Amino acid sequence: MQLTEIRQSPYWHDQIGAPPPLAADLPAKVDVLIVGSGYTGLSAALVTARAGRSTLVVDAEDPGFGCSTRNGGQISTSVKPSLEKLTEKFGAGRAQGIRAEGSNALKWIGDFVAAEGLDCDFRRVGRFHAAHTPQHYETLVRDAEKMRRQEGIESFAVPRSEQRAQLGTDTYFGGVVFSAHCSLHPGKFHRELLRLALDAGALVVGHCRVTHIARQGSGFRVETAKGSVEARDVIVATNGYTTALTPWLQRRVIPIGSYIIATEELPESTIDTLFPGDRIASDTCKVVYYYRASPDRRRVLFGGRVSASETTALAGATRIRQDMCRIFPELEGVALSHAWSGTVAYSFDELAHTGVYDGVHYAMGYCGSGVSMAPYLGMRAGQKVLGLAEGVTAFDGLPFPTRPLYRGKPWFLPAAVSWYRWNDQRQFERALRMG
Repeated sequence: MQLTEIRQSPYWHDQIGAPPPLAADLPAKVDVLIVGSGYTGLSAALVTARAGRSTLVVDAEDPGFGCSTRNGGQISTSVKPSLEKLTEKFGAGRAQGIRAEGSNALKWIGDFVAAEGLDCDFRRVGRFHAAHTPQHYETLVRDAEKMRRQEGIESFAVPRSEQRAQLGTDTYFGGVVFSAHCSLHPGKFHRELLRLALDAGALVVGHCRVTHIARQGSGFRVETAKGSVEARDVIVATNGYTTALTPWLQRRVIPIGSYIIATEELPESTIDTLFPGDRIASDTCKVVYYYRASPDRRRVLFGGRVSASETTALAGATRIRQDMCRIFPELEGVALSHAWSGTVAYSFDELAHTGVYDGVHYAMGYCGSGVSMAPYLGMRAGQKVLGLAEGVTAFDGLPFPTRPLYRGKPWFLPAAVSWYRWNDQRQFERALRMG
């Protein structure tokens, strides 16, 4: 198949149709103005609009243009640093609170989808987290046992001899299943959030780039491509698409491209072999891969970081397809239907961050685990604007670190990715030689 035949748009977009009618003009004044129309922004808008606050959501592109409709639809407990590492840094109580927010977000999204009756293919399928060396398997099992004991996170170990019951590959050396992890259709989930926000009375305006935010009296004056708006409160919800509009935030998030491919439709028997329990999957490589069957179990969706520097979706497709076929040799020769990318935001401490800076509310830095954390912290940001005590999270008040000379362009990323990829490959090849 020629690369030019691959659609350079997210597979998810094919199932959601045209967006609902949106406002074309801006009001002169609102209670709450939200910059960014992804999961974070729409979740915040839903809270403030339902509370009776006039709410405007603006986006530089179409609503949901960013990672909210480009991600892999995988939901975990979100918080990357271990309890042990967080305890060393913040003390036992704060560490427990931070880690608990990951579980809170996971529970919240399941409850939210059920309570609102959202049509987004939400399923509690469990994640198979695969070890790319025997040493990583031992570490995985040890860490999973510790998380079960200390945090109540459900999991069970799967040795290599039993691996195919969870994931149809012999590439890995066993893994751990995290039973509570979930999947959904990210495009449908975003469209449902948009519907809820509009039904609640929020205005959503696309192709309305914000060019300046300035304090004005007790509120703000926000300049956009479609005019200016006065707002009592402003929430910035731009995550991986944060720009010099908010330089303090831009210096604290690291934009990283993630690339995904979708195969052509496959026989049911192939999907049943590769994903027998419909698990979502990821692995212990530092340059991580994440993959799953599509919700209709007709395709494989495979994502990850493909190169040291950012590249095009088509160029990324070539590399990521090789990695997919290494894990699943059965897919050798299978054509691709879609290839796309999106930009996630990492933070220097690998934690999500939310708070207020210079009067502006923000939530961002989900470190590739934002499917539940982004709408959860968006909801909390909306509650903060309303002055509700439940809006406070364990992330509030944390230092939001940056680095000297960093201004939002991650010049250090190519070298780091190259090193991690080389080391992942070296570890894997050594493990294969040792049998």
